[in-house]
Amino acid sequence: MQPIVRISILRCPPDSFGEMRQMLIEDEKALRPGIETMRGLLAFYVGADETTSSLMNVSLWLDLDAAKQLDRFQPMLDAGKPYVAKGATFERPIMNHTTLWQLQPPSKN
Repeated sequence: MQPIVRISILRCPPDSFGEMRQMLIEDEKALRPGIETMRGLLAFYVGADETTSSLMNVSLWLDLDAAKQLDRFQPMLDAGKPYVAKGATFERPIMNHTTLWQLQPPSKN
């Protein structure tokens, strides 16, 4: 079974990007404990791109059912509401990609 790469993108109004970036940093406290205990989590990254006024979550999961746990994770659903209230938009649908191949740096022996 190939891992699933889940990509969630939030587009921010450019004049609100800094505020929303800070909000996302602060959301870690509420989100991390629940996400870390989810079945099948392999990795989770949160990032920001000022050039495109976007914030994102990219995560790697054992399978599609594991990735879709985030669709029902109430703290994540609640965390999104203040962004929308401030004019941000989430790209929908959230993308869950089956991996076709992967690459890791060669080991340095």
